[in-house]
Amino acid sequence: MQPGVTQSIACGAAYRREMTSDTTSQEQFDVDEIRHALETDGIIARKGAFAPEWVQELRGPNRWYVEIHPEALRGFVDLVDHPWVRAVCETILGPDYQIVEVGFDTPFPGAKIQPWHRDFPSPPETTDGHRLTSLAFNLTTVDTTDEMGPFEIAPGTQWERGDSFDHEQFPPKSEYERYEALAERKYPQVGDISARSALTIHRGTPNRSEVSRPVLVLGVDAPGACNDAHHDPAATKRYWESLPQRVRDHLSCPVVEELSPITQKHDIEGLVMG
Repeated sequence: MQPGVTQSIACGAAYRREMTSDTTSQEQFDVDEIRHALETDGIIARKGAFAPEWVQELRGPNRWYVEIHPEALRGFVDLVDHPWVRAVCETILGPDYQIVEVGFDTPFPGAKIQPWHRDFPSPPETTDGHRLTSLAFNLTTVDTTDEMGPFEIAPGTQWERGDSFDHEQFPPKSEYERYEALAERKYPQVGDISARSALTIHRGTPNRSEVSRPVLVLGVDAPGACNDAHHDPAATKRYWESLPQRVRDHLSCPVVEELSPITQKHDIEGLVMG
């Protein structure tokens, strides 16, 4: 792990809500639109949710995919307490949703194409009950271009059972042509944030540029989804006590005296590419 990855960089009072550009109250969002998008395409986005200045402050040292503790992230409270983020979580996951993961996914120059995949096996609540129990929010820290290896997603595939998938996550190559026919490439700009079902089939594309493309990832669960078993975020007592109660209510993590580096338990490339 690179130096500084788990260094605490909790922001001060000057680095708070004024850095965000979207001040719309949560009640003004169209929850029917949110639900429809995530239950059909499996992804939705909010253009300009955060001010470019806020995003520039968010960026840390060069990283590959790495999970971090909440207090190691500038602007964590701004992110999770953003009205649109809260509205999406409550609409899809219910009022008792839990934040289980925060990290950075960074395709560096030369990054190869990923296999089509979903983030974990589809749970019974989705395959049998047609209910989504998890969301992945992505916030770009750069203006995405085609050369950078944009995110590619196959809309509507969050409802596929995946019983025959390798590890119940990776569809066979015989299905690739179908996913490529469905595929949409996403080109978010600084300040944009998206939310998708973690079950929607997707992949990263080759980074042919000379710059990296860091993306902040926020993982959120409905009660009982149990994806927190794959992640180990923690908070020091001092940081926990500094958080608004509304954030603490949704943050699933132990309170500790001292933070330890997170040992990652999930690796797409490790499972498929060796």
